[in-house]
Amino acid sequence: MPRQSAISKPASIQVGDFFERHHESLGMELAGTNKGYGREILEPTINRPGLALSGFYKYFALHRIQVIGQAERSYLRHLSEANAEKRFADLCRQRIPCIVVSRGQNLPGSLLQIAGDAGISVFQTSMVTMNYINAATVRLDWEFAPTLSQHGCMVDVMGIGILLLGDSGTGKSETVLGLLRRGASLVADDLVRIRNIEDRELIATAPELGRSYMEVRGLGLINVAALFGVGAFRTEKRLDLVITLTKEAAMNDMERVTVAKQTTELLGIHVPHIQLPVAAGRDMAQLIEVAALDQKLRALGHDSAVEFNKKLLKRMHDERKSMF
Repeated sequence: MPRQSAISKPASIQVGDFFERHHESLGMELAGTNKGYGREILEPTINRPGLALSGFYKYFALHRIQVIGQAERSYLRHLSEANAEKRFADLCRQRIPCIVVSRGQNLPGSLLQIAGDAGISVFQTSMVTMNYINAATVRLDWEFAPTLSQHGCMVDVMGIGILLLGDSGTGKSETVLGLLRRGASLVADDLVRIRNIEDRELIATAPELGRSYMEVRGLGLINVAALFGVGAFRTEKRLDLVITLTKEAAMNDMERVTVAKQTTELLGIHVPHIQLPVAAGRDMAQLIEVAALDQKLRALGHDSAVEFNKKLLKRMHDERKSMF
């Protein structure tokens, strides 16, 4: 495997950064002060402060975004104004990152003033409470996910996300161009950022500045979306397969047929790994397409090498029985 960068995992994310990156997708607007933009979200999940507003703080999750939904608003309305302000002030004295009010509702001006005096930003979202919690949790998981940067190319070939690796001069860029002409989509060129989402899957993206661009030796930078159409580019893709292009000299050292499949470990997840030798006259784009189709078959429970091995063993068994 080519050199990887050190694995990074953010310990926190500032409220202002989270709002800037996700306010459109989460339907969020600033309702109070922006003084709390520098506060830090320390846990990638959401909390509803109903128990805290009632005065119970023993198990209060103060490091999370606090979402006030219809139940919390109804509870505050049934309190006297003075009591509601006291309960809300107690909440704001905790080191919470921020407050989000759901269903496009807002807090009374007196409560917004209390939050502002405490340096806490209050947002409103047009989403219903549970929809916001689910959507925000997904984005927080993305922000807090362990990440590494890998030199290579990432492409989507017939729905299979392939990380293409290899030393300089093995023809990665030319192979990617051949795949794009066959209908594949580019995700990242040269530098691929990979995130581990909940130890469940790896998601690959490109650095924002270089998205939809790739470098081809002799041609320089090319705009993939402009040349091949917008369908030839994707902002992210799940990583299903790693393919390493190797020099022709290594071809004779590789097994032609093997039942044992290679894997490589990225961020603690084992990913299927194939080595493809590069040689004059070999259509690498076509070979990678076949590898993608074979990976699809494996996902459906069909392993060509294992199936052939079973047939071969059965034939040998039948031939031995016929000899006696």
